[in-house]
Amino acid sequence: MKWPVEGVIGQFAIHGAYLESRPYGSGHINDTFVAAFSHAGTRVRYIFQRVNERIFQQAENLMENIQRVTEAAAAKLASEGVIDSTRRALRLIPAKNGRPFARDAEGRLWRCYLFIEGARTYDIIQNPRQAFQAARAFGEFQKLAAGLEGPRLHETIPNFHNTRARFNRLQEVVGSDPKGRLAEVGAEWDFIRSREGLVDLLLDLQASGAIPERVTHNDTKLNNVMIDDASGEGICVIDLDTVMPGLALYDFGDMVRTATSPALEDEPNTSKVCMQMPMFEELVRGYLSTAKEFLVEGEIDHLPFSGKLITLEIGIRFLTDYLEGDIYFKTKHASHNLDRCRTQLALVRSIEEQEAAMAALVRELAR
Repeated sequence: MKWPVEGVIGQFAIHGAYLESRPYGSGHINDTFVAAFSHAGTRVRYIFQRVNERIFQQAENLMENIQRVTEAAAAKLASEGVIDSTRRALRLIPAKNGRPFARDAEGRLWRCYLFIEGARTYDIIQNPRQAFQAARAFGEFQKLAAGLEGPRLHETIPNFHNTRARFNRLQEVVGSDPKGRLAEVGAEWDFIRSREGLVDLLLDLQASGAIPERVTHNDTKLNNVMIDDASGEGICVIDLDTVMPGLALYDFGDMVRTATSPALEDEPNTSKVCMQMPMFEELVRGYLSTAKEFLVEGEIDHLPFSGKLITLEIGIRFLTDYLEGDIYFKTKHASHNLDRCRTQLALVRSIEEQEAAMAALVRELAR
């Protein structure tokens, strides 16, 4: 069978003879293929992705961000003499014209990475060790990107983690109630509204200079870390589509949101939702093992708060989408976004109940 990737393979600077290709992975946004080439008799694989420009409307700027970050990471690993550096950071294969992407006959944008062998991703964190490894890998990613020189990266999704903007948008939708759903969500809106004072804290710290802007990943789920098959080590962060300027705390906060609760993001039974302290401890240990050397005091002090804030922010986004008629997030049933919102708010409550203990743990581990 002939796959669409075959029409663009020849545009990339790959040495060797093309052997075969097939669809790869289970992503819902971009179309991904793995292709094999023969290099002097050795089989070498590459990942090709057709980028969904309906979702990523600044795709060329996005690719410039990825090129700059991956090149900076490769240079830093090389300067440190890391032996397996091609497995420690994504290697973007340029097009033959030197650009970090190519376009096919229909004008669609494609990119290519060297395939990382002997490692895989996991959709669900299975144990505290994986939490440690994921956090360690994301801290390493931030460290590799910390010395990025040149102009500021493109902000390809403006205000992505601007919690004040997210709150204000929800307030507008509550005021207009376009789908007549407000009567169902009084408790959720009251919960969020009572915590409005949280939404400006990190933004104010950044404005005051207490915490700096950094290069951040902005989608720090476990399945965006390659775990080595042999060692179980988190070796490489992938899915760089949302890499842009941000706060280190946004990345850590989303790790807390996605890794510490045993419940699924859309679990309708919120009694199953809780922030598990052993998972949080391993996230802190893993993250500080690679990030502590560049983090400032204000960032370390607000690690527990970041989990609460980002979880609240995602709850705000789910509730906004529910009130607007489910126009952003894909849903499987009528109350899907409302279930997601309630799960996030339950996790916020669990974090609040343990926040003092979380802060004490961070202080202890940071010493």
